[in-house]
Amino acid sequence: MAIYLKMAKIGNIDLGEFPLLLAPMEDVSDPPFRAVCKEGGADMMYTEFISSEGLIRDAAKSLKKLDVFEYERPIGIQLFGSNIESMRESTEIATGAHPDLIDINYGCPVKNVACKGAGAGILQNIPKMVAMTDAVVKATHLPVTVKTRLGWDDNTKNILEVAERLQDVGIKALTIHGRTRAQMYKGPADWTLIGKVKENPRITIPIFGNGDVDSPEKALQMKNTYGVDGVMIGRASIGNPWIFREIKHFLATGLQLEKPTVEERVEVCKRHLDFSIRWKGDVLGVLEMRTHYSNYFKGFPNFKDYRMKLVTSNSFAEVLDTLEEIKKVYSEELV
Repeated sequence: MAIYLKMAKIGNIDLGEFPLLLAPMEDVSDPPFRAVCKEGGADMMYTEFISSEGLIRDAAKSLKKLDVFEYERPIGIQLFGSNIESMRESTEIATGAHPDLIDINYGCPVKNVACKGAGAGILQNIPKMVAMTDAVVKATHLPVTVKTRLGWDDNTKNILEVAERLQDVGIKALTIHGRTRAQMYKGPADWTLIGKVKENPRITIPIFGNGDVDSPEKALQMKNTYGVDGVMIGRASIGNPWIFREIKHFLATGLQLEKPTVEERVEVCKRHLDFSIRWKGDVLGVLEMRTHYSNYFKGFPNFKDYRMKLVTSNSFAEVLDTLEEIKKVYSEELV
């Protein structure tokens, strides 16, 4: 049995031994999705990233993303932007929503974010990145953390310098995605530099690794090989919120946990849908849940007709009927 002696702490937030973090994902990690991931064993979660410009202008979409619930704690609000003053002001607004920490997104690679100097775009201007982080740290009493990438491209993998400089201005933890902005999400994540940041004797804050952690074996490999304090899981959790408990079980026992049954998949999907409707309303709650169904039932044979029913149903009752039918038809099969 694996034994962990070191506890990961972000400021005064005790995350326990080798915590598993749910990555902030746009249009995915909203409160309904976070609810099922918390049930599945996630130790720390974050909101979808929120535009600093949207917050300071009272944009409804940005303000809605500030919703946090007691069941989610510890929970971080993640902000992004390219203007230092806007980031400072939005930090004050986000602090008023009473999260447990503020996280800065310096990792989003998509064009309409990075090419405006926000997200991973700021990796081309490290002095500004440091100045912005300093402003955010000074604007809140909460711990401030950062999520970023190895660098802008293969010629600027400056994460070793970045980690030191961000720690020096007061961040309490750093999550590193093992790709450059140029890579987007293509190719395997390179954890080598993540490990070097962790090995740096100057670094005293927790270092979390992110990228390609999609199984209990991979999580253990990253822990043992690179010595990270924990891992952040993103795409592998979509339609698979039990990945957190599977990893925890494997780390503790060395054994694989049984995969969820068809009944459990249906029940978790129903709870996700129910929360979606309660948070977003009858129409939007059903509509925005459509992107999740295929993931919950990935690998089910001859599933096309059921998928079409799910993504064309316009009411809670219709979806529930289809889910019950799926449970009945596939009850003897495991994915």
